[in-house]
Amino acid sequence: MDVSLVPADTSADVRARGGGVPRQVAVLPVGSFEQHGPYLPLATDTLVACAVAREIAAAYPVHLLPPVTIGCSHEHADWPGTVSISSVTLYAVIRDIADSLRRSGVDALVVVNGHGGNHVLGNVVQESTARGERMALFPAAEDWEAARKRAEVTTSLLTDMHAGEIETSILLHTHPEYVRPGFEAADFVADDRRHLLSLGMSGYTESGVIGRPSLGSAEKGRKLLAGLADSFGMCFALLTAGSGTVPDGEPG
Repeated sequence: MDVSLVPADTSADVRARGGGVPRQVAVLPVGSFEQHGPYLPLATDTLVACAVAREIAAAYPVHLLPPVTIGCSHEHADWPGTVSISSVTLYAVIRDIADSLRRSGVDALVVVNGHGGNHVLGNVVQESTARGERMALFPAAEDWEAARKRAEVTTSLLTDMHAGEIETSILLHTHPEYVRPGFEAADFVADDRRHLLSLGMSGYTESGVIGRPSLGSAEKGRKLLAGLADSFGMCFALLTAGSGTVPDGEPG
């Protein structure tokens, strides 16, 4: 197991960090275990979510949690190695974690999602917020777009769907040993994916790649993570603000 995925905090560390903020915020990376073509590992989404969460934890006083490593990857079921849990199970896991955190005095949770197919995470956050609980889903599409521009990522978010420029860049920066040779010639574009939920990924790609991994670089990965950490500032302010308060710069 990659020990960098598991935080090394003690209870004393968590208590001390929480004492310096008006409200303690936990950060939970959620990934998947699914095919990412022949050149990126099955754990790519988890590695990306953990990289984003670690970047956040380096910049903000948050309680970093270990990742949820299997998500809803049913659209990738045609490839060997892919493992999924149901949306009901993922929903229950996130709810249980949030409830447990509140019992220990951490009443705000940010779910850092690394896999687009984990649609149910949006419902968890939406319903939790309606109950008056403090929860957020990060990054939003706008956060990714701002980070993409900052890193000078060429591929649009529409085209960069899976195992493309963004994911390859982040892994080249954080885990280059996991990126296998050949990604430089693996580009494949399928922008019209309107029947993805019905056909699955195999209806659009034979390799499992949709995007342009050839354009990936470690420097782009570094800038992507730095941009996402900057964007997280608004999310952190929102969750630690007083009840009903919207931080400056956030639409009300």
